Formats: sequence, structure tokens, C-alpha cells
Amino acid sequence: MKAIVLLSGGLDSATSAAIALKEGYQVIALSLRYGQRHTKELEAAVEIAQHLGITEHFILDVNLSDWGGSALTDPQIEIPTDGVKPNYIPITYVPGRNTVFIALALSLAEAKNATAIYLGINAVDYSGYPDCRPEYLAAYQNLANLSSKIALEGKAPQLVAPLIKFSKEDIVKEAITLGIPIEKTWSCYQGEKEPCGVCDSCLIRDRALILAGYPQLATLRGSH
Repeated sequence: MKAIVLLSGGLDSATSAAIALKEGYQVIALSLRYGQRHTKELEAAVEIAQHLGITEHFILDVNLSDWGGSALTDPQIEIPTDGVKPNYIPITYVPGRNTVFIALALSLAEAKNATAIYLGINAVDYSGYPDCRPEYLAAYQNLANLSSKIALEGKAPQLVAPLIKFSKEDIVKEAITLGIPIEKTWSCYQGEKEPCGVCDSCLIRDRALILAGYPQLATLRGSH
């Protein structure tokens, strides 16, 4: 069995990839250079793929920064550092990002005869993004069931989000259990050499590391 894993280089996607491998899939990794400020995550994706023994890894250019609309793709917009606010979609949301990414994963899955697509999306400890919700995933599965030759043959890839109901603390614990080198993953929104420690992603991650009993990882390279 083959599975496509959308591998950003962050903790969640790395853990999702490890779960796919544990469940017996031959994993093909797909990473996207979409104009993000934090391109260091792609270096992390390469390291994680190598660590997990994933030999087929595609890195595609899909430049969503051409039209901006997000602090992650427009350097003129300041990265927020005031924490996640309830019922508020932050400026770090990238318009259509997951919709574009999953569409590309569906194309790759059909070309490679993969039966599953693993996603690291999470609906519990997240930044309020609309494309990280279970109802979004269910709607996209309906599209996947209709949108391709293999779908019409009854073999549409299943969209699998194993962490969607996990807390960030639980994701940390799962990553440790699966042997993910957390210090090699990257989640910081800033495009610097070291994690900033103050963006939403860093704050969420550090809190989870501390709650899970691994505060030392919050100070290592790439720990955010």
C-alpha cells in the first residue's frame, strides 16, 4: 500500500508520516515551497524524510505569495505575537493553502496508485484556520470521491488526518513514542535561522512540550 504524506517539516506532519509508516504504508512525501517566509521548514522536511527512511520525496513550487493575503507569505505583514485568540482567524492563515495542497496530493496519489493521503491537520490546539476542521476534511473527501478516474473506479484515495482530534500535548507524546526527532522539526512562522519563540506557532508548541514533560526540547534548534 502506498500513501502520500503532506510533509511540511513541522511536528504534526512528521508525526503523521510516522503513523502512516507504522500502519504499513509505503510513504511518498510531498512538500510545498509556496512562498512562505519560513522556508527552513523545507530543510526540516528533508531531514525528517531521511530519518524516517522515505526515499521518494517531491518538493514542488506553488507560489501563493504572488497575491499575498497572509503574514506567512507577505513580509510586509507583521507576524502576530499576541497569542491565539478564540473565534478569530489570524493573519497567518494562508488563503486556500490546504485546498491547493490536497489537490496536488490527490494528483500525485492518482499518478502513484496511492490509496491514502495523510495530513497533519489538527482541530484542537490550532490557530483557528478553517481548513483544519473535520467538516472541511469530510467535504474534501466528497470531492476526492468524484474528481478523478480512480474515483470513478471506486478507488478514490482516503484523506486521513490521524491527529485531527489530538491536543498538541498528545501529539508531542505520540511523536516521542514514534521516535520523531522533535529537535529536527520546524514550526516557527518567522523566516530566521532560529525559532523566534513568540509567534503563535512557537507558543503553542512550547506549551505542549512543557505540558508533555519535555521542556528541554523547547530550547533546542528547531524546537518551535
